[in-house]
Amino acid sequence: MMNKKNILVTGASQGIGLAIAKYFAKTHNVYILSRNEDKLKKLCKEYSFAGYVVADLSTEIPELAFNIDILINNAGVYHYSPIEKMSEEDIKNALNLNSLAPYMLIKKVIPNMKKQQFGRIINIGSISGVMGEANASIYSMTKASLIGLTKSLALELAQNNITVNIINPGWVDTELINNGNLEEDFSKDEIIETIPQRRFVDPEEIASTCEFLISEKAKTITGQSINICAGLSLGF
Repeated sequence: MMNKKNILVTGASQGIGLAIAKYFAKTHNVYILSRNEDKLKKLCKEYSFAGYVVADLSTEIPELAFNIDILINNAGVYHYSPIEKMSEEDIKNALNLNSLAPYMLIKKVIPNMKKQQFGRIINIGSISGVMGEANASIYSMTKASLIGLTKSLALELAQNNITVNIINPGWVDTELINNGNLEEDFSKDEIIETIPQRRFVDPEEIASTCEFLISEKAKTITGQSINICAGLSLGF
């Protein structure tokens, strides 16, 4: 059993990030990061998280008042639009939040990880970054950048007992789908028809994969891009 570690999960106020944070709350010191302080305070009381960090990662990279042993870069934004209609604001927002923020957070936590000769970094990408997605070019581009970052840092940090991996989810059963936020573009039933297993990924399936990747059993797994997508990456 791994000793308690300090885990920082970004984008942790809902969806995949919250599922990961809740999954580790009883076994590790979990710190959650999001923009909404009121929600973070409520979640810390509800799930006994160790603490929280308030930040909009699209505009700022916060100073961390505690050492991080395990970083899970989950925060991200999804934009769906033909390229000629994509606004400059949305382009910059996606680049900052999906690509630059994970890079800068890793840069902050690496010195301590090297000092203690231990660290685990998990980037949450997307199957869109693996395969590409029409009308989601900026999202696909930024998530693909995380795959390159993961592989490069895995090589760079291999001799420091620091592993770097990326999980690429397909359609995940979160608020984004269940609140009808996608119905302007496609319905839930239409999405299901594109998934070979005809099911959404459960957020806990991603959390349990994170659990394995941070464990001693996975210490030789680094630089890997893992698709959790119910077969979506294989085609229709």
